[in-house]
Order: sequence, then C-alpha cells, then structure tokens
Amino acid sequence: MAGKGSRDWHTGLLDCAKDVPSCCYGFWCCPCLACSISVKLEENTCLPLCDIFGPGVFAACGIPLCAPPAVLSARVAMRHRYGIKGSLCKDIAVSCVCEWCSWCQMHRELKHHKKTPTVINVQNNPVVNMQPIPVAQPPVVMMPAQPVPASYVVQPGVVMRPY
Repeated sequence: MAGKGSRDWHTGLLDCAKDVPSCCYGFWCCPCLACSISVKLEENTCLPLCDIFGPGVFAACGIPLCAPPAVLSARVAMRHRYGIKGSLCKDIAVSCVCEWCSWCQMHRELKHHKKTPTVINVQNNPVVNMQPIPVAQPPVVMMPAQPVPASYVVQPGVVMRPY
C-alpha cells in the first residue's frame, strides 16, 4: 500500500514556521488541538485522550503500548481521505517519534483543505431525453351544456330552421 496516494502532505512534519499559530496551539495545548482535529475528521471528540491515558492504563496492566492509537488512526484516515502518499509503517514511525508534530501537521493539512476550493472537471456529454413515448388517446367528444336547436347553414350568414 506504500505510495497509494497521489500527492505528498501539504507541509512537512517539522514545518512549524509555515503556520506558527497551529504549532503554538499544538505546543501549549496539544490535547485540545488533537480533540479539534478528531471532530473535524468526524470522530469522537475524546478519542485523542486515549493517547494520553492509554499508555498508563496499559502499563498498569502489564501491557506495553508502542504506538499511540488515536494519532495513528487519525493520520491513516487523513491520508486515505485526501489521497496522500505514505504507508502504515511511516505513520507508525511518525506517531511514535513525534506525536505532537504529527497532530500539528494534520492541523495544517486540514486548514489547507478548508481554504483550497474543490475543483470539479465537467465533461461535455450529450443530453439524452428520456421522456416516455406519447400514447395515442381516442378523441374526446365534448357536449355543450345546453342543447342547440337543429339548424342548417345554406349560405354563410343565412340559417334555415325547420318549423
């Protein structure tokens, strides 16, 4: 699955200088940044808290936890949603080495996609009219509301009536 996407991330993992507010947000309150990204990815708001409390709970149970699950799943979901090149191995490495940098990179990517307009290619296809074929109806004879007396027209303007 490596390289399945069509493009790279908009910014690099350590490109904090390209969006200082995002990096300050991530540095001073990474859990808040992670929760806001989780909401934008239409996931549970508290999902990133698994990365904070998960290792302690697992360590207390004697289970080592290597990769933070929330940042890893969010990173993979974002790669698939936006067609970004990469692999699961790279996502695991990034998530383990610098979780906060990964959240900041995802935030910059979401901001880039929010302001980038969606381009739709339209092809000029012929329009086919798909209306039903009209069915021949028998003629309808309408009767006047009041009966008209019988008369004959001999010449235009001359009417002859029987006595």
